[in-house]
Amino acid sequence: MGSEKGENCIWLVGEDESRGSDPIVLFKFRCSSCSVITRFPRYNDPLKLLETRRGRCGEWANCFTLYCRAFGYESRLILDFTDHVWTECFSHVLGRWMHLDACDRVYDNPLLYEKGWGKNLTYIIGIAKDGVYDVTRRYTRKWHEVLSRRNITTEPIASAVLSDITKECRKALSSHEIRTLEIRDRQEAEELEREIHAQDDFSISLPGRQSGAREWRIARSELGSNETSLSSSACPVRICVDDHVRNIYNAFSVLVSEIVINGIAKAATIKILNTLKTLLLDLRSTSFRVRSLSLNAGPDHPLFSVHQIVLPLDSLLDALSLKRETETGGKMVICLADDPVKTSIALPVALDALDDTIHTVNCMNSFGRESLFPPLLKSNRISSGSVLASGEELPFGIATSAFDGIHVSKWEEPNGGKGCWIIYKTKDGQMHDLEAYELMSANDAPERDPMDWIVEGSSDGGTSWNILDKQTSQMFDKRFNRRTFKIESVGQMSNAFKFRFLAVRDSKATSRFQIGSIDLYAKSS
Repeated sequence: MGSEKGENCIWLVGEDESRGSDPIVLFKFRCSSCSVITRFPRYNDPLKLLETRRGRCGEWANCFTLYCRAFGYESRLILDFTDHVWTECFSHVLGRWMHLDACDRVYDNPLLYEKGWGKNLTYIIGIAKDGVYDVTRRYTRKWHEVLSRRNITTEPIASAVLSDITKECRKALSSHEIRTLEIRDRQEAEELEREIHAQDDFSISLPGRQSGAREWRIARSELGSNETSLSSSACPVRICVDDHVRNIYNAFSVLVSEIVINGIAKAATIKILNTLKTLLLDLRSTSFRVRSLSLNAGPDHPLFSVHQIVLPLDSLLDALSLKRETETGGKMVICLADDPVKTSIALPVALDALDDTIHTVNCMNSFGRESLFPPLLKSNRISSGSVLASGEELPFGIATSAFDGIHVSKWEEPNGGKGCWIIYKTKDGQMHDLEAYELMSANDAPERDPMDWIVEGSSDGGTSWNILDKQTSQMFDKRFNRRTFKIESVGQMSNAFKFRFLAVRDSKATSRFQIGSIDLYAKSS
């Protein structure tokens, strides 16, 4: 019996038992905290494995390979010396061997272990009825690093041993069968040689290990660099309190749209928006607990009645947790409608949105509905989700600052200069078809701006990802510069979105990453 220590446990291994016709190896698990021992039998027989439904990668790969052979596929068991087992099947359609991992439900993604799980590979051997094969090169883009770790024997001796075993396996085959296999061997050798010279595609995102208990995967360091769990992040999952941001953006969208539809000129529009800004600034300067503002002009104030139309400002007031009332004598009062805290966090968002709107209208050569989105109309903003990031700066650079709608806040990743990520999961798993997203540069340090990034969507809460957009060599001209990016591949419903920022503007000058805001816009249903 031997023992193998893990996190808060000791595995007691190596007892052979036999239960009737069922050969097994019995593992025992003893918790180092409470000393309770749990028996974990490992059955070598596939039928017994299906009966018990308890096993590790070796048993499941054995079972899956049996299934493949039963259905007539040429299959071989793949043994990874860093402790994993999977299957390869030969595809006559593709003319090559395909990677199949039954444990993690992944196929034809041979870089899964090196790129997703973060394994430092050494030897990967294919075991078939007609021979054994060194297929390591199929599973790596770091062949020279792998070579430095292959120290069991020299490469020529390893190759000779595998060749001798293969010849022994083929002794009973006809000369025609041997020639056919040798042709296939040469074709595979040429394919594997090409693999070690192939360039890695950094746009491909592969997950960390999915099978096995989380604690076990943590102990093995197989969560992967893009793992979405808490264990691979330097910060906790945080909930976005930003429903008011969506409501404010929607209200501005309706307001400006109404102005344009009714033919109000550009100059008059800017005057209206500046008047609204003055009103909100005056409100912000009033007392927090009893916030209110009396409008001397009464209901005929130019904000509420322009060119014989009534502007739809009530939805904006509602988004700010405000309301308007009429005093004795006909004067209008803007006052609190709900919790004063809601108004306090919403007013800065509205003022920043107003500044963006005024700036955008000022810069427009033409002023019409067709020119408003992007970047002016911002309806259907996704809100109230949860956020997980690769890291954050406390207290002023937390991950949720990317979604709070305020200029002066930002998400800052101290170690994100050469790569970082942030994941947004929708509230209650709601599915959205992402139509566009908007990024805004932060308040300072242009060298920390994102330059290259990939946006991905997931329909299963973050287990698997599809690329929605990819941008390279992007530049933000100034601070608080908002840029809108349309999603070309609409129709992919997602309940989680991941931004993988690959590089900042000047990674030599800084190790940090920062972004002022991220806004996600769903397609109208």
